[in-house]
Amino acid sequence: MDRKWEIRMKVLNFGSMNLDYVYAVDHMVQPGETQSSTGMEVFLGGKGFNQSAALAKAGVPVYHAGQIGEDGRIFLEAAKEFAIKDDYIKVCEGKTGHAIIQVDKNGQNCILLYGGGNRTITRGFVDEVLSGFEKGDILLLQNEINELDYIIDQAYEKGMQIYLNPSPFDQALDKCDMSKISCFLLNEIEGGQISGGETEPDKIVDSILAKYENAKIVLTLGGEGSMYADKDKRFRQPICKVEAIDTTAAGDTFTGYFIAGVLKGKTVEETLKMCAIASGIAVSRKGATPSIPYMEEVEKFL
Repeated sequence: MDRKWEIRMKVLNFGSMNLDYVYAVDHMVQPGETQSSTGMEVFLGGKGFNQSAALAKAGVPVYHAGQIGEDGRIFLEAAKEFAIKDDYIKVCEGKTGHAIIQVDKNGQNCILLYGGGNRTITRGFVDEVLSGFEKGDILLLQNEINELDYIIDQAYEKGMQIYLNPSPFDQALDKCDMSKISCFLLNEIEGGQISGGETEPDKIVDSILAKYENAKIVLTLGGEGSMYADKDKRFRQPICKVEAIDTTAAGDTFTGYFIAGVLKGKTVEETLKMCAIASGIAVSRKGATPSIPYMEEVEKFL
């Protein structure tokens, strides 16, 4: 890879920051049921911050943009700890976003989100952030902040490469021009939703590529591994088998390490293998951001 190009390119993650309240349960709470948890811990999270942490731990200089309340200043401390550039983390009035997460005895989770500062983004703030970036820079987005459509439109006008993790998949995405997305990073559920109900991996990517032929697609498939597709090639990667303790940040780890692989000039095959190992390490640990491994740990397995 051309060294000059590598130095000049910036990576911006405009995304959420959540305080994660994680409850250990026997099984997911059912409607009308009251269940005692066997433990409760608080972690830093939010898909946005998790993915910035994954990028930083994979060795990528990343700027994080987003909003926290006064109760979320711990994110500024964590950004320094993980070497995430915090130039665009803004402290606003009100509460920081948070999540209530149930983790069952099999390591599976379900998540309830409260938007807080993540949902009070202004267009003025968006313009301020994007003024620091230019054509060719990478923008990573999720769907846990507001003004997502405006961010996409403005970044596209600047010629940025836009990577989108469309999670959670809801009506806010209907306002977004998906033809402006360079790369979709999504799981099989989101793949089915964006493809109109397809369930088979090949049919999911066929449907997406039929609509957005120039896009790249990274599809995670749970226990079945992952898949990469573009108009020219496809590749499948099995999982790294481990004992799962908490799957909360598995997808976010995968996203960060995939972009790291692209920036490091690795092949798709090399990148997906690296992602599988990184995600495997993450699910073998508790929490979201703290569970994400550093590149040195991943390289030991490689």
